[in-house]
Amino acid sequence: MSQPHNFCFPIRTLSNDRVKLVPFSASTHAPTFTSHIITHPSLYAHMPLGPYTSTSEFITQFLETTSFPQQGYFTFAVIDKTRPPSPEDEEGELAGMMSFMDTSPVHLSTEIGCIVILPQYQRTHVTTNAVGLMLRYALDGPEEGGIGLRRVQWRASAMNEASVRTAERLGFRREGVMRWHMVLRGETKVGNGRGVPRRAEEGEKGRDTVVLGLCWDDWELGGRERVGGLMERRG
Repeated sequence: MSQPHNFCFPIRTLSNDRVKLVPFSASTHAPTFTSHIITHPSLYAHMPLGPYTSTSEFITQFLETTSFPQQGYFTFAVIDKTRPPSPEDEEGELAGMMSFMDTSPVHLSTEIGCIVILPQYQRTHVTTNAVGLMLRYALDGPEEGGIGLRRVQWRASAMNEASVRTAERLGFRREGVMRWHMVLRGETKVGNGRGVPRRAEEGEKGRDTVVLGLCWDDWELGGRERVGGLMERRG
């Protein structure tokens, strides 16, 4: 059964020889995904979303509230095709999720975010290939199978150095820092380390956000080849 969504651009499966991105399904992917993230709340330490304590909570608070209804939002399930077939996919194992966010057909822009790679698939080929597939779809022209956007954004907590490094390695350029950009709530969240913010309730923290961008001209002037080379690396 297909999942409801209102994304403002056409969506298709994105795939290469090692990774596949398919629309995230509440029935097919959510139970396995949440069985892993429930025991690893730190996966959401830098995000305003989560952590989630059950499959139903993840579905109602994220998929049904955020991902499915918003025109600028679309979530993919990330499948690692180098692993054996699984109940979630005949070509491999569920390795995580990634989303297009704040997508605008008027301004021809999007953001790659809400990236949650399950622990056993981190520091492997999965993240590079999944982000690479999304970049190709976003920035390649229609004649090349993409949607021809002009800008892809990446935003990360200033305390999440691994995320910033990943973006820069893939060719995103650091554009600035938004101070006190977000309110994070919960014991497992990591704040900006700059004290208790004004009007903070118990457990609230502030997040500074690093903004990075990869634009169509970056893509045409070597960005495509850079990402392709990283996706082709073995070992």
